Amino acid sequence: MPDEPARPAVRRPKIGLALGSGVARGWAHIGVLRAMEEAGVRPDVVAGTSIGAVVGGAYVTDAMDAVEDWARSLSKVNFFRYLDFRILGGGLFGGKKLADLMTTSFGDVTFEELETPFTAIGCELITGHEIWLNEGPIVPAIHASFALPGVFDPVDYHGRWLVDGALVNPVPVSVCRALGAELVIAVNLAEDIFGRARARREGIIGTGPYGVYSDLVKGPSIGSRKMSNPIIRKLFRHERGGPSLFANMVASLNIVQNRLSRSRLAGDPPDVMIAPKCGHIGLMEFHRADELIRRGEQAFAEAYNSVSDALAMIGYTNDD
Repeated sequence: MPDEPARPAVRRPKIGLALGSGVARGWAHIGVLRAMEEAGVRPDVVAGTSIGAVVGGAYVTDAMDAVEDWARSLSKVNFFRYLDFRILGGGLFGGKKLADLMTTSFGDVTFEELETPFTAIGCELITGHEIWLNEGPIVPAIHASFALPGVFDPVDYHGRWLVDGALVNPVPVSVCRALGAELVIAVNLAEDIFGRARARREGIIGTGPYGVYSDLVKGPSIGSRKMSNPIIRKLFRHERGGPSLFANMVASLNIVQNRLSRSRLAGDPPDVMIAPKCGHIGLMEFHRADELIRRGEQAFAEAYNSVSDALAMIGYTNDD
């Protein structure tokens, strides 16, 4: 009997995961990733912007447990212990303490050592160009990706000053496609713009009209620096119900993220969009990780049928 012709190997389609920006709301990414793992959906490539780069970096370095534990431990005040407040410089905070914390959790791993290809998105301050960071040590790249203008100092990254990638690509679907993903799942944290109205209707605690927790707007203590410092009072206090300088910056970022993500996603939409309902949570409310992680899990559950149908369409299997 002649030998039967060999069957062609079954090709496993590449799945891309784009994790969007959103400052504190990024803890919802943890819930999405946990739910994806439970469903047996493993991305082959990951791209993240800002807080999406932080959580994406935790995922590809197997540091999710450490980051989740830290996120759940934060309170309204103790997050500021991890920020190095600066009177002079390009931002209110230096960001070095957070970078050191990431090094402790992620290690000194480089992009080249990762089993899952990963890219963080930054923005070059001089030219405004979108910069894809995927070479060398991973932590400096993530640090550059979350360098929110006005809040954190710009990062000198190989001779280029970089700031938060949310200014150019808040939900990096295009990056996943460039990395070879045939199906892209995107997590967009900026879509729930009417979340505060829903929160009021449902009796859920929300933020003020500027998306910053009211206690923060009234003026917290920054480490050992109390509100007696006139510069800190100027930054964080508000007059006659209006926004403080800090609230103005953060609320403006929220607008930029929402409008730019809509524009970018209209031109290059993902195959499946996951949009956690977290618009009622302020961009600086890092202490609400429990709720945000739960919101991420719920968002994936709501999108599960769409994810399942999309995976079936391209013949995806989660077998190794």
